[in-house]
Amino acid sequence: MSEQTVSAMALTELPSKQSFFKPHRIVLMAIAAILVFCIVWFMRWDWVPKYSGKLAHGVGVTLLMLFSTAFLGFLLAVPIGLVQVTGPWPLKALAKGFCTVIRGTPLLLQLWLLYYGLGSLFPQFPGIRNSFLWPYLREAWPYGVAALTLSFAAYEGEVMRGAFAGVPRGELEAARAYGMSPFTAFRRIWLPRAVHRALPTLNGETVLQLKSTPLVATITVIDVYAVISKVRQETYITYEPLLLLALIYLCLTAILVVAFRYFESKIPTRGA
Repeated sequence: MSEQTVSAMALTELPSKQSFFKPHRIVLMAIAAILVFCIVWFMRWDWVPKYSGKLAHGVGVTLLMLFSTAFLGFLLAVPIGLVQVTGPWPLKALAKGFCTVIRGTPLLLQLWLLYYGLGSLFPQFPGIRNSFLWPYLREAWPYGVAALTLSFAAYEGEVMRGAFAGVPRGELEAARAYGMSPFTAFRRIWLPRAVHRALPTLNGETVLQLKSTPLVATITVIDVYAVISKVRQETYITYEPLLLLALIYLCLTAILVVAFRYFESKIPTRGA
């Protein structure tokens, strides 16, 4: 095969500009450009500099709630998923019941039960009021962290259950044949293989967790959603703050998706 033929075949495999700039794509790009122009030019954005500091703080609170609850929830999800595969039936039933109750009830209801229910009981006990925990228990954010953590653990616990069960038994038997202890086999083979299988679903659960964080604003946690709500109340502007909020969540979601895809590409997939 000549060099000219190879070059011609390579050129035919590459997408051409004509194939990309098709009429329907040009129309969609034109509509998007017009919408962006109208949003920037005809809407009010003079309030953004005034609230930029509060918006940055709100985004920080949102990210802190997201990463802390996702991390703690995943730490709980691993034993919840593992015990449903290997545990004795009482622990298995307890883990299954936890996942069923948390996944079967609204997150907002769980949040309010923790904050307005459990949070209202603590002040009635002098031992709690006089303890070092009281400065934290009187705040709203611990209840938001607890509710989001339990929710993430329940959903991801079911994912990890399927991931643990999906690891080929031959790999675990080979680990035992090499003389690995159960903990070593779990740490070096079973858990990494299960996490690799669950990583795409973990991406989606983390994005859903980000979209659940605005609920903490209902218990007076000042996240980015609460800041936007305050902007609307003080400026009487309706659409611009909501569009900015949508843009913020869209950017955060895109960053999460890109980050998870990067980690997925770094993990070897042989035998997965």
